[in-house]
Amino acid sequence: MKKNPRVMLITGAAGGVGRATVQLFHEKDWIVIGVDRNDYGEPFPSNGLFIQADISDPSNLEKIYQAVMNFTDKLDAVINNAALQVVKPLLETSVEEWDAVMASNLRSVFLGAKLAYPLLTNRGGGAIVNISSVHAIATSSGVSSYAASKGGLLALTRSMAIEFANDNIRVNAILPGAVDTPMLSAHLDQIRLENLAKRTVNGRIGLPSELAHAIYFLADEEQSSFMTGQSIVVDGGATAKLSTE
Repeated sequence: MKKNPRVMLITGAAGGVGRATVQLFHEKDWIVIGVDRNDYGEPFPSNGLFIQADISDPSNLEKIYQAVMNFTDKLDAVINNAALQVVKPLLETSVEEWDAVMASNLRSVFLGAKLAYPLLTNRGGGAIVNISSVHAIATSSGVSSYAASKGGLLALTRSMAIEFANDNIRVNAILPGAVDTPMLSAHLDQIRLENLAKRTVNGRIGLPSELAHAIYFLADEEQSSFMTGQSIVVDGGATAKLSTE
């Protein structure tokens, strides 16, 4: 391991993309801090830290970052990956469901940035990578709250990039398309998954590891030092293809 390993924090660490990202950063000799409301369920990197907590609760976020500060005095990257999706027509979506999605997907990033800021500046700068979604730019019926939260996350990404630039903190976003994760499988049966795969240019659904490498690209200053306020679509070409084809 390097003498001064870099340190990252990722929310949604126990999900499909989260686990792949934890593994990749660990392999790259980063110290990993993972956060998830679910138990990780398997050994977490021994030199890292796993915190089981729900980021949609503001008081939990404060407790999370207190635990982080007890563990380290600096962060090199923060990956805002956790998300909640409600699949329901807009007219049937309750205020409570709408607010729950916004609290998890958008408010947590806003509050987390304020709490992570001093740890990032202690390192002299770093990177924030927000995991948005293709639903921010091209969506479908039944996911209005999710799409709205992910669209808001793109605007927040740009604002954060502008405000944090003088502190050498880069802020970018990843927009995943269909990725083989428990979240996707929970809402689609096998036939619909196969149909979804056929709609991509690549003809398949993405792998969590492929998203992890895109996240690493934005987090690693050696590879993306001149990028901030930007969004990278990782969707197998789905949004490049006309729906009329």
